[in-house]
Amino acid sequence: MTSNTSSGATAPDNIDHAEKPEGPIAAAILAAGIGALALGVLTTLAEGSEKVKDFLNLYDPVGPLSGKTIGAVIAWLVAWAILHVVYRTKAVESRKELAISLILIVLGVVGTFPIFFQAFAPA
Repeated sequence: MTSNTSSGATAPDNIDHAEKPEGPIAAAILAAGIGALALGVLTTLAEGSEKVKDFLNLYDPVGPLSGKTIGAVIAWLVAWAILHVVYRTKAVESRKELAISLILIVLGVVGTFPIFFQAFAPA
């Protein structure tokens, strides 16, 4: 059975939507927050320690930024893989994960601001 909409198109009246768990979505959202936090932490650590800065210098023309970004991407991918396995069949409230992820993203962004990470630079 179909019903007419205001545009004249027809749409089914009774559509059965299979309930899908929101776990994979929550896993992706949390992983994004973890990746952002990892970038902020690596940026701050590189400023605070010459050894960490040298370790993160994977490509000389780019400097330690190469290691910071690669490290953040690796943290994001590992977090996403682990969280996907944990959450894949769970029905979770993704609002909580979104709030946690936003907090992690804010902390990660703060870690990339010079006024913050330069406070950890050796005197």
